[in-house]
Amino acid sequence: MRPDRGKLDRRISDDQGYTLTEILVVITIIALLAAVLTPGLFGQLGRARAKAAQMQLDTVAAAVEMFHSDVGRYPTAQEGLNGLLAAPEGADGWSGPYLKGGKQLLDPWGKPLIYEVGQSAAGYRIETLGADGAAGGSGLNRDLESSGQ
Repeated sequence: MRPDRGKLDRRISDDQGYTLTEILVVITIIALLAAVLTPGLFGQLGRARAKAAQMQLDTVAAAVEMFHSDVGRYPTAQEGLNGLLAAPEGADGWSGPYLKGGKQLLDPWGKPLIYEVGQSAAGYRIETLGADGAAGGSGLNRDLESSGQ
C-alpha cells in the first residue's frame, strides 16, 4: 500500500530550507574564521611586498652594473635610473634598455626608487623607504637598499 501522496508532499515541504537560527550560526562561524585568518593574511602580504622590494632593488642594481659595464660609468644623478630605460646623451656603448619598463623603477608600494651616486661617481645606492614611505622605521616600514662599489 502506498502512502498518501498529499502527506508525503507536506512532509517534504515542511523540511525544506533552513531556519533563521541555522543561518545565523553559519554566518557567525564564517565571521569568526575571517576575524582569525585575516590579520595573518595581511601580515603575509606585507612580508611578501618587503621581499619583492629587496629582489627588485637587486634587479635594478644588476641593471646599473650592466650599464656600467657597457658605458664605463654609472648613471649620473641627473640621468638617474631613467638612464637604464633610454640612452642618455654621451653614453657611448649604451646597449639597453636594461630594464623592461618604468614599472620596475617603482617599489611595491608605488613609490619611486631612490638613486644616489657615490662621491666622484665611484659607486651608487638604490633605496626604497618601505611601506610607510618615510626614512627609518622597522619591520615592514624599514628602509631597504642595494648598492655597488
